Amino acid sequence: MARRISGRSHGDPRNADTRAKVKDDYRPSRDEILRYIAENPDRSGKREIAKAFALRGEDRIWLKDLLRDLQDEGLLNKERKRLTRAGAVPHVAVLDIFGRDDDGMLLAHPNEYTGAGSPPVIAIRISRGAGGPVPGIGDRVLAKTFPTDDPSGPAYTGRVMKIFEKRSEAVLGIFRVLKDGTFRIEPVERRQPELIVDKEFQNGARNGDLVEVEPARASRFGLPRAKVLAVLGSLSSEKAVSMIAIHAHDIPHVFPADVIAEADAVKPATLDHREDWRDLPLVTIDPADAKDHDDAVFAMPDPDEKNPGGVIATVAIADVAAYVHYGTALDREALKRGNSVYFPDRVVPMLPERISNDLCSLREGEDRPAIAVRMTFSAEGRKLRHSFHRVMMKSAAKLAYPQAQAAIDGVPDDKTRPILDNVLKPLWDAYAVLKRGRNARQPLELDLPERKILLKSDGTVDRVIVPARLDAHKLIEEFMIQANVAAAETLEGKKGALVYRIHDAPSLAKQESLREFLQTLSLSLARGAQMRPSQFNGILERVRGADNEALVNEVVLRSQSQAEYSPKNIGHFGLNLRRYAHFTSPIRRYADLIVHRGLIATLGLGPGGLTQQEADRLEEVAALISATERRAMAAERDTVDRLIAAYLAERVNDAFDARISGVTKAGLFVQLPQYGADGFIPVSSLGGDYYIYDETARSLFGERTGKGYQLADRVEVRLIEVAPMAGAMRFEMLTDPKPLPGSKRSFHKAKGRARASQSRSGPRGRRR
Repeated sequence: MARRISGRSHGDPRNADTRAKVKDDYRPSRDEILRYIAENPDRSGKREIAKAFALRGEDRIWLKDLLRDLQDEGLLNKERKRLTRAGAVPHVAVLDIFGRDDDGMLLAHPNEYTGAGSPPVIAIRISRGAGGPVPGIGDRVLAKTFPTDDPSGPAYTGRVMKIFEKRSEAVLGIFRVLKDGTFRIEPVERRQPELIVDKEFQNGARNGDLVEVEPARASRFGLPRAKVLAVLGSLSSEKAVSMIAIHAHDIPHVFPADVIAEADAVKPATLDHREDWRDLPLVTIDPADAKDHDDAVFAMPDPDEKNPGGVIATVAIADVAAYVHYGTALDREALKRGNSVYFPDRVVPMLPERISNDLCSLREGEDRPAIAVRMTFSAEGRKLRHSFHRVMMKSAAKLAYPQAQAAIDGVPDDKTRPILDNVLKPLWDAYAVLKRGRNARQPLELDLPERKILLKSDGTVDRVIVPARLDAHKLIEEFMIQANVAAAETLEGKKGALVYRIHDAPSLAKQESLREFLQTLSLSLARGAQMRPSQFNGILERVRGADNEALVNEVVLRSQSQAEYSPKNIGHFGLNLRRYAHFTSPIRRYADLIVHRGLIATLGLGPGGLTQQEADRLEEVAALISATERRAMAAERDTVDRLIAAYLAERVNDAFDARISGVTKAGLFVQLPQYGADGFIPVSSLGGDYYIYDETARSLFGERTGKGYQLADRVEVRLIEVAPMAGAMRFEMLTDPKPLPGSKRSFHKAKGRARASQSRSGPRGRRR
């Protein structure tokens, strides 16, 4: 029986009078719980729900069980520590405005929506007061969303916080002049059609130019037409492939004149408000081709007799906040970009070269301002204490990863030999200590090698390599992790504003999907809401060296949530850390710059600290930089696909060793491990049987034979077709289907599901 609450709505958990009137022998109904969560997206954790309904003791246990049931039924999702209605729009979301209703109110859809069915409609509220942004149809905006109670109207209303730069209806393509003198637009997106351009709409474009075109309305016959709006560059020039991704993803890549002028006018920092650390032999260890150096490290044994075997590890990070102040042109541009974007042929930096490669780069032998953290660890790798300092430093050496590793391995060179005993060996000793702490912490340990594309001078692919994973890489990684933890702990402990780097545990739905898949391999994953990385590590250890090792690693990776930024902490699941923030790369990530400013303000380290105005915007800023990070990842991935497709375009009809990287109803995605490239095999080309998709087993299997293909299978394929500028490749399968693990049970279950689906939807298509 649902309780009746007098006074103010139970939607406000701060109403003490309401809570006092609630009788102890009543509990809220399921509908009341769901309505409260929908109406209070900011206060939807278990504790807040219990507080809103005045639940105590056994009632809290009852609430926990009810919330779990609602999640299992798909009515609720858990995001961070908040519960949301299934398919609910986040409280702060990126929206695309698509039209108006009959009353003229703007309507929008979420830019990203993972719920079932069509995305909800959001009515945009326009503030009539001064100063608020006024959007229009076609705009992409950042907005706060609020659920409505009107079943006949939009599901949400939205209040606009920021308008992103307008995008026209233009699309990108490559301008081609055919032998007969006609003009075509070669698509750069996989689903984009080829277009015809009439001579009067050429607009100065030449063969091979990357152009922006406006498609015209499609005619009944032939290809649709388009007109060239702008020429963006020539594909015959260097770096043309990454330019496609830059324009396709709206990545700002040209600094405005006022930003360059502001950067050029900056004066080098002085010793004011700084400790003089220039005699401390900090060193930078980076990739050999690194152009900027934003972190330096040093370590020594702890001289304290009370900490035998302990070490003191020091990390110094470029003091970008000394030069980039809130509200300036430099700062606005850095926030707009959010992060640097790394392509095989170029870097699109967050900050101008004067800042990133000069004043803030910790160059060897030159005075540079930094914010440093000094951390003391016990012999077991447990951090005992830490302290932050604003310093002036001077790098003792600029080292590359292989160079530092070679010195430790007994092959020092002229630069590493003089610092081997007093700098490098203590660093490796400290890493051995920190590694003990990491092993005890047990973060998620996925084994997925990363590939690097090496280019020729003309910007085309030379070869693809898998760089060796050295202890030098792991050392720097662990030092940076510990510095990031120290920054989060300091700001949280002193009630300072910050943006956390958060990573949620896999959702219950993903856990269950993974559990069902593992059962097909006779592997088990324990149930329970409080999953830990060690449980996944146990699975990965059991398949180490087995034929299905790559498969299990891939599926475990896909079960994980995506990391993001937030002013509200839920911890970092993958690293198994309760609090974590990004502090160590302020040259290339705006999130780190916010943390630097927070430390400066909270610890009283001088000018350049976080302002109250900035602190009030952290929710908005966190959403923005999370979006720019996803944008950068997509652009980088697209560029790699295009480069590899162009590289393999001359090898049509060649056979390749491949691994199945995705399974869908429509066919198989395959990856060429040697190149890291992806392509597609349509299910219609598999032949010889009618193939059924088994989502649980990540497989396609034949209805007649029960044999098929599964995610991560090693196969041989033939390259049939390449669209280089779209980054698309089509293959045909050369490897015969095989019996699948657990195929009998999967076969009958999936076949039953397929037959049930076909009986509802009509006769099945032709046999393949």
